[in-house]
Amino acid sequence: MTKALIFAAGFGERMRPLTDTTPKPLLRVGGKALIEYHLEKLSAAGFDEVVINVCHLAEQIKQHCSASRFGLAIRFSEEAPLPLETGGGMLQALHLLGDAPFAAINGDVYCEFDARALRIGLENFAQSSALAHLLLIDNPEHHPEGDFVLREGRAMTCGGSKLTFTGIGIYKPALLAGLPRGAFKLAPVLREAMNFGHVSAEHFRGTWVDVGTPARLLALDDALQARVNTA
Repeated sequence: MTKALIFAAGFGERMRPLTDTTPKPLLRVGGKALIEYHLEKLSAAGFDEVVINVCHLAEQIKQHCSASRFGLAIRFSEEAPLPLETGGGMLQALHLLGDAPFAAINGDVYCEFDARALRIGLENFAQSSALAHLLLIDNPEHHPEGDFVLREGRAMTCGGSKLTFTGIGIYKPALLAGLPRGAFKLAPVLREAMNFGHVSAEHFRGTWVDVGTPARLLALDDALQARVNTA
């Protein structure tokens, strides 16, 4: 069974006041909520189950993401009273994700990645020596310094020009082995694994937007609406 985790628990601080009443993954672009693009792509690609971690305005997300609507088994990993960040949220969701490798996607990005290729990569990942596999992209204007170096299929912390992490990847539960429960970010865990050569990566060259500000949300909405109008 192929599973994916969608991160949807955060407060969306930089998107306020929009996120005071609407969780960030439910903000609409191109006529639908951000999280819908992920769920539709995962369903079409043959994923079986999606776990969504929730905290801020959790009931809105739970009501919006019905299993029957998207043709997926959907389960929710609830965090309270505060979000557990990406690392803590992933760790808490492991009891729903199981022992096999799984995909994970930030719920507040728009990305035209190939979900079918992601599923195939996920099915083959058990044979890899890596603990994580990341999709990296050319640095956007708002993040020129990048995150990780890509060299010969491996993600590294230094030693060359950095690319930006898309927030999309494949993970083995062993990446989080031994870590205590609580709130923590995933990036330091990945960097530690990189120091031992345990993180692979690839360069994604398609459309990707980190919807981190109201201005980027509006620009993405305009771009997607323009596509619809010219189709």
